[in-house]
Amino acid sequence: MKTPHIDLLNEELGFGKTVLMPGDPLRAKFIAENFFDDPVLVNNVRGVNGYTGFYKGVKVSVMASGMGMPSMGIYSYELYKHFGVQNIMRIGSAGAISTDVKLRDIVVGMGACTNSNFAAQYDMPGTVCPICNWEMLETLKKTADSMDGVNLHIGSLFSADTFYDDVYGAMTWQKMGCLAVEMEAAALYWTAMRLGMRALAICTISDTLYPPQKALDAKARETTFTQMMELALETAVKLDGLAELTPKD
Repeated sequence: MKTPHIDLLNEELGFGKTVLMPGDPLRAKFIAENFFDDPVLVNNVRGVNGYTGFYKGVKVSVMASGMGMPSMGIYSYELYKHFGVQNIMRIGSAGAISTDVKLRDIVVGMGACTNSNFAAQYDMPGTVCPICNWEMLETLKKTADSMDGVNLHIGSLFSADTFYDDVYGAMTWQKMGCLAVEMEAAALYWTAMRLGMRALAICTISDTLYPPQKALDAKARETTFTQMMELALETAVKLDGLAELTPKD
């Protein structure tokens, strides 16, 4: 089991039906070491750590996506197409655009506005709207409702192709009701839609882009988003019983 970017180190264990995908490889390592029973490193091509283990008896995996839509598009495509993965849940960081969203709140993307040209590859005669999978969203919402202290916001994300924007700032998208800016959700959703698989993006707010601006440092992003990690894992347990999917050609 080998692709250009994933070399499965333990074919017998493989990947779980659900893969959690933080951008940061160190956050993937943190999740495996602190939440999984019997975690095993299953991929380390280019230092992109991927682990499979068990959470409450259910096999689940975590692997980094890297930063940006091209990187997310590569890893999500290969996981869906070649490794039997059914559900990918992005668990990232985001910058709050809406003033209703505060530092450390959790945002979930029903859809993703974007300035990316990623969908041009599909050669469709119009605009392809990147949206999440409803079963995953519904399951996560019910899970969050059963947990204490989760400040959850569901709506539109803005998936940016640039972190340092020379002309338009992310706050421009506030007028369209976007909750937060990140850099991967749109590509994940388009890839899942094209292959007929399931995807959902959830993010913890690491920065507020409206004044007064606030930001968490890199170490905090790596190790302190435990509420989002637990929410994602509890959701993954419930997703394990969903119908099996086969990726489309």
